Amino acid sequence: MTVQHYLLLSGLLFAVGLVGVLFRRNIIIVLMCLELMLSAANLAFVAFSRVHGNLQGQVMVFFSIAVAAAEAAVALSIIIALYRARGGVDVEDAAEMKG
Repeated sequence: MTVQHYLLLSGLLFAVGLVGVLFRRNIIIVLMCLELMLSAANLAFVAFSRVHGNLQGQVMVFFSIAVAAAEAAVALSIIIALYRARGGVDVEDAAEMKG
């Protein structure tokens, strides 16, 4: 595969993730779509890193994966708390919560 193929795949994955974020109501699905968008950005970083022969893009992906793991853990704990408080995990349930 050429670099253009990787960038096209990255763009398609990002678009699918964006559609999921915009049109889904379940917070778990929205979180999965956000992670898909982040993976698409990581794929683009690696593709550009390969073109330029520079490892900085690949190092950036390692940091991005570490941040994504922490973000997913925090988001899942918030989703569990939301489910216990409201009995559902829809986006509207999260919008109605008050501190």
